[in-house]
Amino acid sequence: MHAQDALWDVALDQHGFVTLSDARRLGISKDAVTMLARRGKIERVATAVYRFPKFPAGPNAPYMQAVLWTGDPRACLSHDTALAAYEVCDINPGRVQLTVARNRRIRRSGGGLYTVHHEDLADDEIGWWNEIPTVTLITAIRQCIDSGVPTYLLRQALERGSDAGRLPSADEHLLASRLEERA
Repeated sequence: MHAQDALWDVALDQHGFVTLSDARRLGISKDAVTMLARRGKIERVATAVYRFPKFPAGPNAPYMQAVLWTGDPRACLSHDTALAAYEVCDINPGRVQLTVARNRRIRRSGGGLYTVHHEDLADDEIGWWNEIPTVTLITAIRQCIDSGVPTYLLRQALERGSDAGRLPSADEHLLASRLEERA
């Protein structure tokens, strides 16, 4: 299989994006990736992140790009961005909120549109939203309680999450108590 075809297979699951880490995992050299970029088969969109221009750019592509930009395999959308993604409240984040491992330090340029939080998340705290790693709704609400998101937005998230059946009753009560303690 040619390098371009192998990377394309990965890009299909990542909104048209691939990383140098993906290439390494497939046994594709950085030089081969650079050559694909020179030929216009892929375009560099961030440090170590490339995009296939022939892949249709959807509205969620910037979120996948943000997660891949971190270079952390456990990075995910979080906080305000996760609440907005799940459409459980009227929050409108100004930046894409991401969570990476506590010990992960990002030294890449291009992060001006992102807010990076450091937290070691358990496997059951990370889920998926539109094929993009995203904290679960329960985790997003907890993070937003801790980060000071306005109470009315969090009450809205609790109510809508519960009504949609995405927030178990026990978790809703626990988070509501945590919100009241904060207030």
